[in-house]
Amino acid sequence: MSDATSSASTAPLLQTPLHELHVALGARMVPFAGYAMPVQYPAGLMAEHRQCREAAALFDVSHMGQLRLVGAGAATALETLVPVDVVDLPAGKQRYALFTNEQGGLLDDLMVTRPQPADRATFGDLFVVVNAGCKDADIAHLQTRIGLACQVQPLPERALLALQGPLAAAALCRLNPGVASLTFMTGAGFNLAGADCFVTRSGYTGEDGFEISVHQDQAVALARALLDQPEVKPAGLGARDTLRLEAGMCLYGHDINTTTTPVEAGLSWALQKVRRPGGARAGGYPGADVIAAQLATGATRKRVGLVGTERAPVREGSKIFAADGTELGTVTSGTLAPTVNRPIAMAYLPAAYTTVGTPVFAEVRGKKLPMTVAAMPFNPTRYYRG
Repeated sequence: MSDATSSASTAPLLQTPLHELHVALGARMVPFAGYAMPVQYPAGLMAEHRQCREAAALFDVSHMGQLRLVGAGAATALETLVPVDVVDLPAGKQRYALFTNEQGGLLDDLMVTRPQPADRATFGDLFVVVNAGCKDADIAHLQTRIGLACQVQPLPERALLALQGPLAAAALCRLNPGVASLTFMTGAGFNLAGADCFVTRSGYTGEDGFEISVHQDQAVALARALLDQPEVKPAGLGARDTLRLEAGMCLYGHDINTTTTPVEAGLSWALQKVRRPGGARAGGYPGADVIAAQLATGATRKRVGLVGTERAPVREGSKIFAADGTELGTVTSGTLAPTVNRPIAMAYLPAAYTTVGTPVFAEVRGKKLPMTVAAMPFNPTRYYRG
């Protein structure tokens, strides 16, 4: 899942529990979703990106919203707001979900985990992580829509760390060998460096890795314990963005928003059969009719990957044209990808132009640069499935 950048505000920036550690490590801090966040450390974005692809990188994602849903009816209630299967989610499993509006657009994307019974006193019948820029609206949405069916309890006292990379498991296992039992999209409670944590094997980089919920009072000690491992170095939002883009993942507020549907966004895989037309629990969520129609006939536009043949990066906002000069769409995210070593981007294009290999042109500083519609992810993902 992703983070939404908030609009400019005169309110003072919030700080995560790791703020002073970031400053001590030499991080360059920038405003992001209402928080002061590290965009990069002295080693720089490229080194941090490579660190995650080759070893392990530690990200502070404490600006994200964490909450628990408590009550026997929590899963059924949540299904009235998302088009995914929550009722049948087994204990210890995690699922990607989407809040939809009445037009089928996306209010946010989120992660939902059903904790094991032993973890529910702290993390609820469902443990939910939402995006930083959307969390206040998401919490209000949940409390308004399903607050009578279950308890919606924000967890602002908890920090969130993401340890990502092919050597992340080796590093984390030194703090608790039990985490090796987790596979991709599972979660459980573990004691790490003296702190009771909830750990999921998931992330936003395309690599194997973990997201760790820890009480704010123990966050710095845990972060230092992780950074003491030889495989681990800190990484900021800059590398997190290039990593997720290489992995073909959406950034809320950029690649997905209230005007994009799951089908247009290429996220139909997140809608399980039981919630689709003909399924046992089909529909019943906002925008279900719109999404059902698109599932049946296809969307008129779709999110695609683009790869450039020249070195110039193609940034968000660049217009995309067909060979005959027809304007097709606009880039929603783009970068010069460190691992792929080529310009990559995502954009929404008319269905007729979404076939892999279709040539298009991106307008950059008045020039039309050739690009090709490409399959995503741009860089192979390496999740640990056991």
